[in-house]
Amino acid sequence: MPPRCPPISPEDGEGTMRMVTYNVNGLRQRISQFGSLLRLLDSFDADVVCFQETKLRRQELTADVVMAEGYESFFSCTRTSDKGRTGYAGVATFCRVKSAFSSSEVALPVAAEEGFTGLLGNGRKDENHASVAGGVEEFAKDDLLQVDSEGRCVITDHGHFILFNIYGPRADSDDAERTEFKLKFYKILQRRWEHLLQQGKRLFVVGDLNIAPAAIDRCEAGPDFEKNEFRKWLRSMLVENGGPFFDIFRARHPDRKDAYTCWPSNTGAEQFNFGSRIDHILCAGSCLHEDCDPQGHNLIACHVKDCDILTRYKRWKPGNTPRWKGGWSTKLEGSDHAPVYVCLEGIVDVPQHDTPSISARYFPTIRGIQQTIVSVLMKRQVSEQVEVCEMSTSCLEEDVTIRSCSRGSKRSSGDCEPSGSLSGESCASSNRNYGSVNLEAHEQSRNSAAVGVSDTADGNQYSEVKKKAKKGRGSQLSLRSFFQRNLDSCNKDEKSSGNFSLNAVHTQKSDNQTNCNFAKDEDGRSLQQNDLNTSASPLDQSSLGKGKNDVALLEWQRIQQVMQNSIPLCKGHREPCVSRVVKKAGPNFGRRFYTCPRAEGPASNPEANCGFFKWASSKAKQ
Repeated sequence: MPPRCPPISPEDGEGTMRMVTYNVNGLRQRISQFGSLLRLLDSFDADVVCFQETKLRRQELTADVVMAEGYESFFSCTRTSDKGRTGYAGVATFCRVKSAFSSSEVALPVAAEEGFTGLLGNGRKDENHASVAGGVEEFAKDDLLQVDSEGRCVITDHGHFILFNIYGPRADSDDAERTEFKLKFYKILQRRWEHLLQQGKRLFVVGDLNIAPAAIDRCEAGPDFEKNEFRKWLRSMLVENGGPFFDIFRARHPDRKDAYTCWPSNTGAEQFNFGSRIDHILCAGSCLHEDCDPQGHNLIACHVKDCDILTRYKRWKPGNTPRWKGGWSTKLEGSDHAPVYVCLEGIVDVPQHDTPSISARYFPTIRGIQQTIVSVLMKRQVSEQVEVCEMSTSCLEEDVTIRSCSRGSKRSSGDCEPSGSLSGESCASSNRNYGSVNLEAHEQSRNSAAVGVSDTADGNQYSEVKKKAKKGRGSQLSLRSFFQRNLDSCNKDEKSSGNFSLNAVHTQKSDNQTNCNFAKDEDGRSLQQNDLNTSASPLDQSSLGKGKNDVALLEWQRIQQVMQNSIPLCKGHREPCVSRVVKKAGPNFGRRFYTCPRAEGPASNPEANCGFFKWASSKAKQ
């Protein structure tokens, strides 16, 4: 490594800068884990924090996940729904700044871009006319849009260097389609990097690349490890193989083993640190010291102070209860990745600038949509039309109001005074339909006063029902309105039978008769179903299905015992295996199998998974 440039005193306007990259495996989950977005960001004590796999759609970018006091954020979300990939990936870059405007801080970018092909725009008002980025003109436009459609890159220009926040695609060895996509992704990305480096730009590339560069970066690399074309590509990009990039972590810790940043989430591998290092911080370009000889000087030699893995963010920590021995005994909180940080020094301030226009602060869901005069006038016109319609509807409802008399009122004639379009209908008819058009209490008082008779018990029933039908053609009826109709029907059916007890209500239900959700007390007042004290009923509800519940419990216990007896024991530890189902598409999709219950770990460790495997008798789903 070339000698470092002499340190520059703070009086020269140079300071430190800390960057962190972290695959959060769901940004909302991490925010919930820390209590708020601000607490999550402050826990890193970093100037720039790059998240991958945010799993957020564009419409889900609300203030609680994009805005934090003292930070500016830049997002890229999945723009395609192919194969259910909506909200699947996503990246976000958060920059800690004192001011979002007229700032000279390096952390606040002078420019930003979503994606790396140029077709998604960099805050232009018309993204349909976005031009292809330099260096990738040779590729078809459809290919460029495809690699940028999954929200896997955000670029921020910090004056002295350009920062790429990358979430690399994952591809299984037998998935030809995703393998082709991943190759295309990195090939186009490489062309963009080469073009920027030819212009004399300095680059930092951070993120989850889903590639372990060497055997030291992966637990027990298999025989095909060195043949993997993605590892070959990444190694070709590194300085030791003639490439332009430094792997900052390996430059600072060249011989450290078991330095992993990701562990399988479904095997308990974090218990034995059985993982891989796929989260990286790379850099390329010359140092910032213009008065030094460029030969032998670069970013890592002159400006990288420290770089390491933040292992305290791991889900499993020493002293935790073994997660897999005997089953899922411990729920581990956090991502299946660990963050990586780099600390830079000797970073000079940049000229004053404002927040780039693609900042999350300018999202319509955060800032709102600016209204034009025409839109305001149109809304006013629509509002006036709605008011006219409501007045018309109100008048129509008044025309059909039934002016009925109370049952307890004595009239000289059997007919009630007709009104509106329902003239000629009798009082009995209106009473039968009062569930749809409720009687008004003041109508009862007026009718009672006219004949000089006080309300009777039956009249009180109607005075208690004061809930009006909702106005408007599209109004939704409430649940209580249905019970009110049943109440009226039951009143008329049971009027001659007198008072009945709670036991009668239960008996009536058991005989499949009319289901009345009310009863009467000894004073003749209506009791709603939720007012009944069922514990005081002679018929205990808990005893209704006691026999059936006992039978079901015994049957379920028998099934569990049969299942337990059918579970094989692993050969390494003689412990009951765990059952799993093949979820990968193929001839064995849906087929069940058994594996060792221990956590995955090195084969040399007898406490780790012994590798036992056995197919269950179930066949694969077609």
